[in-house]
Amino acid sequence: MSLVRLLEYIHLVVFLIGVVAIIVGFVAVVRGVVPVLWRLGNGLANRKIAIFAKGDNGPSLKSLLLDSKLIRNKNIVDVSRPEDIGRAEAATVYIVVWSDFADDIDAILNRKSDSCALIIYSPYDQEPIPSAQMKKLDGTRHTAVTNFRGRLLNDVITSMITTSE
Repeated sequence: MSLVRLLEYIHLVVFLIGVVAIIVGFVAVVRGVVPVLWRLGNGLANRKIAIFAKGDNGPSLKSLLLDSKLIRNKNIVDVSRPEDIGRAEAATVYIVVWSDFADDIDAILNRKSDSCALIIYSPYDQEPIPSAQMKKLDGTRHTAVTNFRGRLLNDVITSMITTSE
């Protein structure tokens, strides 16, 4: 066998390995990245977010979401009184300011569906969540507790990805 023939076979093997690597890479991207981007895009375009807050907390959190330029005003539902908890029925992400709705958390948990994300915002400078309530929240699916506003926005985006409809 001549050296030229051997180099042709080596070239063919390297070429086939490259083609297989490109196909495997494409399949990995389609199976891994595309569904996440699809869920995020669908979540940002269509999913409703209910903000359970009283006083200045509601408009403040709403502006936090709107200032990100990721979430539209039409996708935000304001719940400012315990009597209005039913307004959040269409929402798939609940943001609850702990100090405002601590006494009504059971009503919110009863209204929340299993696929709905619940994010409790409990600022560090206010009364902490009692351990009995933390245990109850820990037993609820798709629940996050945060003390920082920046983390709150991250939890909203993550929740939209992980609780896709």
